[in-house]
Amino acid sequence: MLGVLIAALDDPAVSARVLSALDGPDLSARLAAASQAEGRAPWEVMAALVRHFLDAASDEQFVQLIGIMNRAEDPGLAAVRAILSAALPEGTV
Repeated sequence: MLGVLIAALDDPAVSARVLSALDGPDLSARLAAASQAEGRAPWEVMAALVRHFLDAASDEQFVQLIGIMNRAEDPGLAAVRAILSAALPEGTV
């Protein structure tokens, strides 16, 4: 399920739906600031951050992510939200 979502993040339409579903104005603002700083679209930055997490996360980070997903109504969205929150901590805007 998460793998399908991650693969689909390269589709701007899918990423736009994920971004709108995040329901976190602060997180969206941090993502917008990061995308502006990098000169890339928010969906590109989001996809890159998610993939980087999956490539570089420790076992402990994966266990935490699985716990978040297990408690969530929408596990894929919860995973993306958690990854972005970790990659774009508050105070980065």
